[in-house]
Amino acid sequence: MSLLIKGADLLGAGRQDLLISDGVITEIGSLADGLRSSDTVDQTIDADGLVALPGLVDLHTHLREPGREDAETIASGSAAAAIGGFTAILAMANTTPVTDTAEAAERILDLGRLAGLVDVQPVGAVTKGLAGEELAELGLMARSRARVRVFSDDGKCVADARVMRRALEYIRAFGGVVSEHAQDPKLADHKACCHEGELSGRLGLPGGPSVAEEVIVARDVMLARHTGSRVHIAHVSTAGSVEVIRWAKAQGISVTAEATPHHLMLTTDLLAGYDPTFKVNPPLRPIEDVEALRDALADGTIDAVATDHAPHARHDKEHTFDNAAFGMLGLETALSVISDVMVGSGRLDWAGVARVMSVQPARIAGLTGHGRPIAVGEPANLTLVDPSAVVTVDRDASVSLSRNNPWHGRRLTGAVQATILRGVPTVLKGTLV
Repeated sequence: MSLLIKGADLLGAGRQDLLISDGVITEIGSLADGLRSSDTVDQTIDADGLVALPGLVDLHTHLREPGREDAETIASGSAAAAIGGFTAILAMANTTPVTDTAEAAERILDLGRLAGLVDVQPVGAVTKGLAGEELAELGLMARSRARVRVFSDDGKCVADARVMRRALEYIRAFGGVVSEHAQDPKLADHKACCHEGELSGRLGLPGGPSVAEEVIVARDVMLARHTGSRVHIAHVSTAGSVEVIRWAKAQGISVTAEATPHHLMLTTDLLAGYDPTFKVNPPLRPIEDVEALRDALADGTIDAVATDHAPHARHDKEHTFDNAAFGMLGLETALSVISDVMVGSGRLDWAGVARVMSVQPARIAGLTGHGRPIAVGEPANLTLVDPSAVVTVDRDASVSLSRNNPWHGRRLTGAVQATILRGVPTVLKGTLV
């Protein structure tokens, strides 16, 4: 099909018309300058007042299928991603069974293609069963149809340094990367349910200290230097971790990092009401850490925004705070949160948003068809955003199967209006096509 997008503001740099044919951008210009007339195309989108970004890419999504389809499926998670402006998402391996074989990875790939709303790229487990002891089928997953390049035991840290070293050495051969859930289980054990500090003591909740994250970040950047391999730090949450990553990059160590929307906006004081919606791992941190993450995302120390979208059925989340499951939704609201907290504050412009939510995530994951420039000859994976729209988040309006939405009732500025995957709209006027 052919598609004409009229009057979009390309990365905030000026209005242009885009002509798309057979999934590729074929012309950029204006109808007044001779761009093909709208009466010769199959579909036209009026993008007046909208910013055009390359389609968003999420490095860190939990889709729960197979095993917990009561919380999310690949189809429902793909729908949430499309609503959020994403054209590609990486599905974490902590499913039941775990994605630790080539067959399991190919199954995720096929289910994503069947859903057809975003490109679903499986993440392979680092260790068999996420047990942290024996390496999973890293090479076979890499050579499979799924072409797995990102490996993670997310939800669990690869706590054994010898195992982590072997994983880094193994993936170096095919250009892979280990995405690490940085949390030392000896410093923050299974009972830790929030940030360790004055508030956790006052609330009587067992906390985990910031250093539990920071020592693993420090260990892994040194292992990356030793092995000459790539490590990616998932959901960075502390100022100390930012300092280590900044130092490592200055040394030329191959490390990248992500921050979540919730760690960029929400703070640990929300725990005062014992609402389990705000229980997440790593935990929400004090405002000093949040400010450090914002600055690090703006200056490039943190490379990407990743949602850590973690849906949970009500019977897993609606418990006392210390017994509730970790995690919160993020796909549908991520762009609005970043618009509000980063663009609204002047820390990022829209080109910067494209960098941290599309270009860099695609580069880290090795997704060559995503995060591309908006230019003639490039794949037409695009997101159209209304930067002035004010939305009030309603958890009951979500297309996710779960309702653990930390943004419920909040007013955010900036909203996705359209998502286009290889020239085909999946979302128009904020609604699934």
